[in-house]
Formats: sequence, C-alpha cells, structure tokens
Amino acid sequence: MNGYGERADAPAGATGGPPLASALTEATDLALLRAHVAGDRDAFAELFRRHRDRLWAVALRTMGDREEAADALQDAMLSAHRAASRFRGDSAVTTWLHRIVVNACLDRIRRRQAHPTVPLPDGARTDSGPSTGGPEPAAPARDHDTVLVVRDALAALPVEQRAALVLVDVQGYPVAEVARMLGVAEGTVKSRCARGRARLAVLLGHLRPAVAAPAERRPVATGDVPAVTSGNPRPPEGVGSGSGRSRRDANQEDT
Repeated sequence: MNGYGERADAPAGATGGPPLASALTEATDLALLRAHVAGDRDAFAELFRRHRDRLWAVALRTMGDREEAADALQDAMLSAHRAASRFRGDSAVTTWLHRIVVNACLDRIRRRQAHPTVPLPDGARTDSGPSTGGPEPAAPARDHDTVLVVRDALAALPVEQRAALVLVDVQGYPVAEVARMLGVAEGTVKSRCARGRARLAVLLGHLRPAVAAPAERRPVATGDVPAVTSGNPRPPEGVGSGSGRSRRDANQEDT
C-alpha cells in the first residue's frame, strides 16, 4: 500500500485519487489535449480551468455583454472539445483556444448585427444567467461610468478592429501571436489596431484631462506682493499706459 491507500503496483491515478489530479495539474497543455483525445475525461476540464480567466476576459471585452460573452465562451469550448483531434500543433494550445474563442465571439456579433434585437434593461437581468466560474474583469466602483463609456466605444468599432485591440492592448498579447490567433498577417493586426485606436481617440476624447494653462498666463505671487491676474495687467512704474499714448497720437494726427 502506498501513502494514498492504493496498491503499490497499481498504475498512478488508476483509482482516481490524488496522483491523477497531480498528474493533470503538472501536465503541459499539449499533453492535456492529447490525453483528452485519447479518452481522458478530466483532461479537457483541467485545460479549461487553467486558461479560463483569460479566455473569459477576452470573450467579455469582445462581446461587451456578460451573457453574450458566456454564451460565446460556451460555444467556443464545445467547438474546441470536438475539434481537439484536429489540432495540428503548429501553434501553442493557448493560441488555438483563443482563436476559437475570438471566432465564436465574432460569429455571434455578426449574427447579432444581421438580426438585431432590443436588449433588456440592466435591471431586468439577474445573477442566474450563464456563468463561467471565472472572475469578471471589473474596475473600482468610482470608475464604473468610465468603464461603461469605454465598453460602449469598443462596441462601436468594427468587429475585426475590436478583436485586435482587445487582444493586443487589453490582454497584452504580442502582435505575432494575435496574428496567429486571428489567422491574418501581422501587418493586418497592426493596421486594425491603429485604425481602432484612432476611432477610440475620437470617441473617448472627452475623457482626456483639461490642458493646463500656459505658465505665462498663470497668476504668480512672490513674497508679500499680491498676484496679478492675466485679466487685469498692471503696467510697470513710471511707464505711461498704452491708452494715454494712443490718445496723444490721435490728437497729433488730428492737427
């Protein structure tokens, strides 16, 4: 008997005890995917658990709606579960999973645009909807309004630009990896990001902080001397005002 109460000659994980869980946890992504194809019922669940949070974040920010994102992620994981045997290994497993998630999101967005529906008010939604089990990306409460504005601005972008920006600027993936996820050239990803950023700059321009006044226009106080505002300039001592000089010049011209 070993430390887990199993026969010493039994294969590791044969009884479903801790050795199996440990083997799954320590396995590489590729090993998990191959084990799933070979019939291991727990391998794909471990693979999803390992990358759930980032996949959920991509789905949520691409869709802009929690319920839609949950549905898209569920569709993507079903597709990945069924298509695992066709994984060729020409990219990382995580890249392959993200590609499936992004494609599922884009498909849902295109279907929604082709058949628009009227969304329910936020108050009509409950917490009983689909759940991924992963944390939802959120901002502090004081930034909630800004988050909603940014989310709406992202939703206003063309879907291809939105997907590229979410993966590159929000999730921080390298351009080369995003190109593999989306199945396009690196230059295409850069172009989509540049155009998306330009659109966001226009849509979110009102969120920029006001530009401070130039230094020469600001009131400056030194010691006990009161500050002189730009609206009430004070001429130096002994120098006549500009208005008096103008009157003298006008009188001379009249003569």
